[in-house]
Amino acid sequence: MLKATLRSFFAHKGRLLLSALAVILSVAFVAGSLIFSDTVTRTFDRLFASTSADVTVGPKEGVSGNLPSGVVETVPATLAERIDEVDGVAATHVDAAVENITIVDRNNDPVGPTTGAPTIATNWYVTERSPVKLTSGREPRGAAEALLDKDTADNKRVRIGDTLTVLAQPGSFKVEIVGIATFTTTNPGAALVFLDTPTAQTALLGRPGVATTISVDAAPGVSDAVLKERVAAAVGDAYELKTADEQAESAASQLGGFLDVIKYVMLGFAGVAVLVGVFLIVNTFSMLIAQRTRELGLMRALGADRRQVRRSVLIEALLLGLVGATLGLATGIGLAAGLIELMGLLGMNLSAAEMVVGWATPVSAYVVGVGVTFLAAYLPARRAGRVSPMAALADVEVAGVGRPLRVRAVAGALVGAAGAAALAGCATSNDTSSAASLLGLGVVLTLIATVVAGPLLVRPVIRVLGGAFPRVFGSVGRLSQRNALRNPRRTGATAAALMVGLALVGGLSVASASMAQSFDDQIDKTLGADFVVQNSNFLPFPKEITEKVRGVDGAGLVVRQRFAPLEIRLPDGKRVETTAAGYDRELDEIARVTYADGDTPAALASGSIAMDRKFAEEHGLALGATLPVTFPGERAAELKVAALTDQDAPSGPGMEGGLFLGLGTVEEYLPGGQDAALYVNAAPGTDVQQLREGLEAALDPYPQVQVRDQADYKELIRDQIAVMLRLVYGLLALAIIIAVLGVVNTLALSVVERTREIGLLRAIGLSRRQLRRMIHLESVVIAVFGALLGLGLGLVWGLAVQQVLALEGMKALAVPWPTIVAVVAGSVVVGLAAAVLPALRAARMNVLAAIAHE
Repeated sequence: MLKATLRSFFAHKGRLLLSALAVILSVAFVAGSLIFSDTVTRTFDRLFASTSADVTVGPKEGVSGNLPSGVVETVPATLAERIDEVDGVAATHVDAAVENITIVDRNNDPVGPTTGAPTIATNWYVTERSPVKLTSGREPRGAAEALLDKDTADNKRVRIGDTLTVLAQPGSFKVEIVGIATFTTTNPGAALVFLDTPTAQTALLGRPGVATTISVDAAPGVSDAVLKERVAAAVGDAYELKTADEQAESAASQLGGFLDVIKYVMLGFAGVAVLVGVFLIVNTFSMLIAQRTRELGLMRALGADRRQVRRSVLIEALLLGLVGATLGLATGIGLAAGLIELMGLLGMNLSAAEMVVGWATPVSAYVVGVGVTFLAAYLPARRAGRVSPMAALADVEVAGVGRPLRVRAVAGALVGAAGAAALAGCATSNDTSSAASLLGLGVVLTLIATVVAGPLLVRPVIRVLGGAFPRVFGSVGRLSQRNALRNPRRTGATAAALMVGLALVGGLSVASASMAQSFDDQIDKTLGADFVVQNSNFLPFPKEITEKVRGVDGAGLVVRQRFAPLEIRLPDGKRVETTAAGYDRELDEIARVTYADGDTPAALASGSIAMDRKFAEEHGLALGATLPVTFPGERAAELKVAALTDQDAPSGPGMEGGLFLGLGTVEEYLPGGQDAALYVNAAPGTDVQQLREGLEAALDPYPQVQVRDQADYKELIRDQIAVMLRLVYGLLALAIIIAVLGVVNTLALSVVERTREIGLLRAIGLSRRQLRRMIHLESVVIAVFGALLGLGLGLVWGLAVQQVLALEGMKALAVPWPTIVAVVAGSVVVGLAAAVLPALRAARMNVLAAIAHE
């Protein structure tokens, strides 16, 4: 049996090729994501471990919030002198480093990364742990000199002697580049500019005598933990102390979010590839077993029992899984190397020579590759075990074409009813978390029900889809329709792979279009300003920008917005870290706020705060209640709930509760903050377009901010949604590619199965061109069938998702009909493309050899 199994496997290796491709893709994304994330993690662990001081003393870590306020927490620089006297301290260094800056060249073009990595300005000093070394020029001296890192200098073509402008919180200033510093470790993609210490303190932090942290080096023989205890005893508990390991761990945890995004996106690709690949593998083995009915019957006649036949098929599946996993692992290593090179182009210089392939990577690769293939082949293997020895005497299939589909009908109806009930519960729920859970359950159950009951829909739907074929294409059209109807199980399984990807496309298209429409409606409803001056990523900007805007001719009212990270302690015992928005008192002039209780003057009064009515009700708050609040720097406050809003609008990112308060209150607890947006109205008699031109001219030296009107603001939101969608559509494109492989494989195996039939058709006059057309039409009708199932299911999912979004204020429903039509048209193209090779192979068959085929 083992010899027969191996011979069978190698005899059918060509037919198994496309199934192997699905396994290879699945394993490649699993292995590639693990290798890449392990490599980046190891690289940065070494970076943080090699550059962290033995002990770092900084301000107490408190509320971080989700959106920055622009406030830089500092400690007294004189703290270094006190620490110097501690036993076991070898040296101390004052650090003055900030990330809330922008650097521009003489053309006002940004000098720094555009990929999301920070631009960091810090003071220059050299230790054995410094991440850079001076490789050309000299160190900075005085207020008008700076160093720049070599990677940024090369990318932006900055040379020694060039003048750059640094846009910092206290104000902008010009520096001459007097030296270039080269990274001695991995460059995380940031741009670094170095100033001397007095300049960094005054120009970056706003005043002399302060520091962001104090770095402490231990004397030989003194451990970091012991030194931390001694320093803590000297400075008291007003500061945060971290050892090198703790500092490295903190830095790595901040990086972890970025790595997790990449890792889970790639694992998402792998998951979709696995799901769609399962359909392909099941279909392939089902067809191979159907075509080998006589062969399996002969085995049974020669003495093989059911268990041996079943085991034979499963061994073939294991061999396929082993080959696919091995090739997938190799492909995954190549994929990881490609990602490392891509990161290099984006500014993060990783070394492919230091690629990390941990033990978990090959184990995961083989578990996925072998496990998925084995499980997918189990049902076909069971069918193979049921082949009777009498099958050797007749040319019959084991696929059970004639078996009724009653069991599928009952199972599909039960699972579908449960899924529909879950989606209905999602639509009627008033709690977001419950609705989301019901949505997930409903999506899974309706997907399973559609896959199970899909063959039941084949005959009625394809009769309609292919109804015009006989009239348009004559006998060829009739044959193609009947071929698609011949085996509903096979057609349903082939279409199911395509259905999964297109169902997700349909659902996400409806969800994204509804989100975009909701934001559009909300902008129309609430934004009353002529223009908004804002950073594209909501980061705050220097105060001098506000002064520039106020000085523009024709600028009337200017209302500032500032973010305030805070932690609130709610009456129900919960502590929530969120971000409140602070506004000037003229808020009503640039925004339309709907209140359930209270008004804008009350909300923006000193010591007051406003919040969303639903949030207040959920947590037991009422108008007039006192809310304990903690701002960054452990600044505690008791704020009065002075207004409740009923905006019925989506909360911004990281702004749970819709909290806002007056700028006076923000400045009281977060002095020195930066504005995050300016809402500008034209002065009476000023042309709006003329004001825009004036604003853009005044802000030309500040490329980090843009001037937007309502239409621009809508486009910004839509672009942000589009970025997410492109990523998801890329993932789903992989699913559709694998589904196309499934259609190709099904048609190719179907051609082999119908070799004799094709020979007879050719013998009685069917031309090669007609034969190719017949297979193309069969492929198209299967692809369109899968597309319609997928889009129908996706529209249901999209409607359910919109109901969940409505609970978060996004109540508009939008169906992107152009996308739907494009998907249906694309499925026709998919069907035509998938049929090219099988049709070509069928047309090249020798007629006499085909008729004689057994």
